[in-house]
Amino acid sequence: MKMRKKSELPTKTCAHCALPFSWRKKWERDWEQVKYCSERCRRAAKPDDKPDA
Repeated sequence: MKMRKKSELPTKTCAHCALPFSWRKKWERDWEQVKYCSERCRRAAKPDDKPDA
């Protein structure tokens, strides 16, 4: 991806918090699979698979 202004970067809406977020260099390879704006939202969106013991 060549240099662009921040306002020209692609954006998505977070699947957990529903806030918009912009493309980041670290997501360059898998931008299509990115669903969450942060690690915190990704963790919060996953159901707990741990049984109560």
